Amino acid sequence: MPTNEQRRATAKRKLERQLEHRAERERKRRQYTIIGSAVGGVLVVAAVVATIVLVNRDSGTETASASTSTTETSSPFDVPPPAEAGTLPEFVAPEGLGGNCQYPEAEPASKPNNAPRTGKVPTEPAQVSASMETDQGNIGLQLDNGKSPCTVNSFASLAQQGYFANTPCHRLTTSDSLGVLQCGDPTGEGTGGPGYQFDNEYPTDQYQPDDPKLGEPVVYPRGTLAMANAGPGTNGSQFFLVYKDSQLPPQYTVFGTIDETGLETLDKIAEAGVDGGGPDGAPKLPVTVKNIQLD
Repeated sequence: MPTNEQRRATAKRKLERQLEHRAERERKRRQYTIIGSAVGGVLVVAAVVATIVLVNRDSGTETASASTSTTETSSPFDVPPPAEAGTLPEFVAPEGLGGNCQYPEAEPASKPNNAPRTGKVPTEPAQVSASMETDQGNIGLQLDNGKSPCTVNSFASLAQQGYFANTPCHRLTTSDSLGVLQCGDPTGEGTGGPGYQFDNEYPTDQYQPDDPKLGEPVVYPRGTLAMANAGPGTNGSQFFLVYKDSQLPPQYTVFGTIDETGLETLDKIAEAGVDGGGPDGAPKLPVTVKNIQLD
């Protein structure tokens, strides 16, 4: 029969293992990058597509959402999106738009910066011009301040502080249903952020929180600029540029559009493909954001 001391030692080891497992799960959750692509030969209906989750860059394991029965280790390539998807909803200004922007602290910032101003932010002008200079060409942006003012407020603040200067675009997706270039992470690993988070805006704010349509893909059209996230209320600095019509749940804040010159730059990057082949990973043609400036 074990002694009291042996029982205490066993219990201590069990507790330590539980804490280690919990910490590992939390580490993986934080390290999920942002947009889960979906390609493959398995036919599923829209009802089983719940959310899009992210890619664990440390392990190299692709992780995606799907039905409520999908585990965090399932692959996005196992669960393709429906063959058809709806369109982004028509914008109707929600009550209090831009009236109380909040940016609570999150993990330590990947690059020094000051959080943007909180509270009420302007929604005019409705459009704010910006220029994203990369070593592969310039990308002109129109920031949609009239639809997503809290997001534009954060993006503009980071840009003006030089947060995006000399940072990589770490992820290119080239699947049939998803074509995006993801940038905004100083670490280049898909895990970094500015040290704060904030809530989704358009198109998420066009739905009730419990609306099942939030889990059904819609088309983010070519030329869309949107925020990457790891779930509701986790927007930070990472964003993605859509170079071809892409299917995603309406849970990624659209905050601007890309001009024709920018789309030509993105097409060149996409044409070169993914480093090492495949539909998802670091772009074969390395892309560095030299700077983002408001015009």
